[in-house]
Amino acid sequence: MSGTLVLDCEGLSKLVRRTPEITEWLTAADAEDIRVVTSSVTLVEARDPKVSQARFDYAVSRVNIIPPNEAIARHASRLLAAAGLHGHKYALDAIVAATALTSPTPVTVLTSDPEDLLMLYGPRVRIIKV
Repeated sequence: MSGTLVLDCEGLSKLVRRTPEITEWLTAADAEDIRVVTSSVTLVEARDPKVSQARFDYAVSRVNIIPPNEAIARHASRLLAAAGLHGHKYALDAIVAATALTSPTPVTVLTSDPEDLLMLYGPRVRIIKV
């Protein structure tokens, strides 16, 4: 493996909607043997009732789903504390961040919200706005 590509809620939503930008990212990741992941909590956050279940399930089948175990939850909690952020508002972002930070490097995260995520990741990952 040559690293990890992480999809947050917007990245996964755009994959479900088959946007060309995300399709290109996945094609490039496949060509470079880069693992594509998302947190299992992102499946809940990204679920749009306007999209058929079959289409959603197909998109999800294209990525590796990482469940938030205790180690990831504790890491997410530490990230929140270090950034001075409250879990009520940033819990899901923190879980995605902890998932990314425990993934093989280099790590790239596709997100619609790079400002919030920069507070959690710092310079340790490459954050791309989609």
